Amino acid sequence: MATQSTSLYEQLGGQPAVEAAVDLFYRKVLADDRISRFFDDVDMDRQIAKQKAFLTYVFGGPANYSGQDMRRGHAHLIERGLNDSHFNAVVELLGQSLKELGVADELIGKVAAIAEGARADVLNR
Repeated sequence: MATQSTSLYEQLGGQPAVEAAVDLFYRKVLADDRISRFFDDVDMDRQIAKQKAFLTYVFGGPANYSGQDMRRGHAHLIERGLNDSHFNAVVELLGQSLKELGVADELIGKVAAIAEGARADVLNR
């Protein structure tokens, strides 16, 4: 049973879980017609590594993320039409990925809440 002091990162299963989730998530993203176009010109190896570091950090694991803040990091996507429907698709695919990996619904809800907390910055509001 997880204690209050156990980070979400640890509850999810640490580095192996984050790595598996991100790898599965991006396979889904690249196959999804709603959002795959936003990744057409992206170095996916670099993107996957950045996402692993970012999620590790926001879930309470080791802080090795050194990327841009959410507004700057997504500004070029806003110019290409990124909106709430795309954000919703990302959250949906992340949840599906976690579910497929056997993550409990309660923890998926916590992940979704963290993602929701970034919506305004990602969409530059």
